[in-house]
Amino acid sequence: MKNELAKRFGEHRVHDVPVKEGDMPLLMLDLELRSPINILMTNGLSDYNMPVPEKEEGNEFNELCFCLPSYWNWEEADNPQMNWVFTWIQKLAKYVQENKTWFGHGHTFPNGKEMNPISATMAQNNFIMIRPMLLETQMAPVKVNGKTVNFLFIVPIYEEELDFKQSKGTRKFITKFINKGVNEMLDDYRVNALKRKWSFVKQ
Repeated sequence: MKNELAKRFGEHRVHDVPVKEGDMPLLMLDLELRSPINILMTNGLSDYNMPVPEKEEGNEFNELCFCLPSYWNWEEADNPQMNWVFTWIQKLAKYVQENKTWFGHGHTFPNGKEMNPISATMAQNNFIMIRPMLLETQMAPVKVNGKTVNFLFIVPIYEEELDFKQSKGTRKFITKFINKGVNEMLDDYRVNALKRKWSFVKQ
């Protein structure tokens, strides 16, 4: 995977991230769009052939990603406002393999049983996995050893957003994201995509 990404972006933009022994190898992509963007991603989860249902054929091989904003210093390993992404990406990579299950576009999961806010600055308490939106071109599927590897981005969502997605479906939920200008980029300041702007009625 690292070699293919280096071909796409350049070797200077693909970096190994130190991990504990036994953990999934991780990469950090250093990209330039309108502003710098870092992408934390698994490097090897795509070796696992996910047992997807028939309608998901073609999506068996995936790497998980977080899109980090430019104002984050991800190297602050002791900062709880940022280091949770490393914990979660490892937890999910381990879960899907150990349980011999699969992840796909639209899958959701809570931030623990208590569904507490993710961090002091990230008020969301659930996650959704989605295909890239902002990075649709940059993170298009890549061919590795004859198989197509897709990239699934992990995005924090509010409980109300989760309820909407569960009742209305992934497509309508993503439309809400698009209408509000929300994408896979993590944002400590993001408002609920279901909230309406104030409206003033003349008396």
